Amino acid sequence: MRMGTGKTRRMPRAVREQQMLDAAVRIFGERGYRAASMDEIAERAGVSKPLVYLYLNSKEDLFTACIRREARALTEAVRAGVRPGLPADRRLWAGLRAFFTHTARHPHGWKVLHLQARTHGEPFAAEVAAMRQEIVAFVTQLIAAAAREAPARGPGCAALPERDVAGLAEALVGAAESLADWAGGTEGVTAKQAAATLMNFAWAGLGDLMAGRPWTPPRDDEDGPEVGYGHGGEDEGGERVAQGAGAVRAG
Repeated sequence: MRMGTGKTRRMPRAVREQQMLDAAVRIFGERGYRAASMDEIAERAGVSKPLVYLYLNSKEDLFTACIRREARALTEAVRAGVRPGLPADRRLWAGLRAFFTHTARHPHGWKVLHLQARTHGEPFAAEVAAMRQEIVAFVTQLIAAAAREAPARGPGCAALPERDVAGLAEALVGAAESLADWAGGTEGVTAKQAAATLMNFAWAGLGDLMAGRPWTPPRDDEDGPEVGYGHGGEDEGGERVAQGAGAVRAG
């Protein structure tokens, strides 16, 4: 009887690397970047620590690779969830469903992106900022498309200015991020429920805007002069406020 040679098939490098990233995302999500150890990541991946270093060079490079993989997966999920040709509200709903479904299915990946990477400075924060800008740009397109469709729905509907569209996209993405954090820490909340919560909050306002019914401040709002962002700087503005407060106290 012919005996086998005893050789085992070697796992392809790409597959082995994904195993390491799977283990690292889980450990970084559970422990945080500082507390996570390469020993524990190697043990979770079922490989030696030297092999992790051979494949991914350092803890910093490993964390960066995790951020890039999870960011790519999230943006691809959101884009894939939106089908062209649907009405504006259905497209936005599909995007929100895709976002919350992905973050619910990959809680450690979301923690790496939203909690860990942002709090440990460069280069990690820059990686997440790039992902966020891609999602904001996509949401901007969705809102802009809805705004373009609005005038066709009848009298009173108005297209939104480009600056308003950009601001709404930033606000919507920020709200989605915060709501994903809340849903992840709240027992019994589903991805569909989280998406519906934000859709009800956002679309009601967007619908009024596009129907020519924007909310406006009351006419008796006299809280002082209008203050713009990016003009004068924090220190200068703070000094003016301090001087004003001092004048009141002195009087």
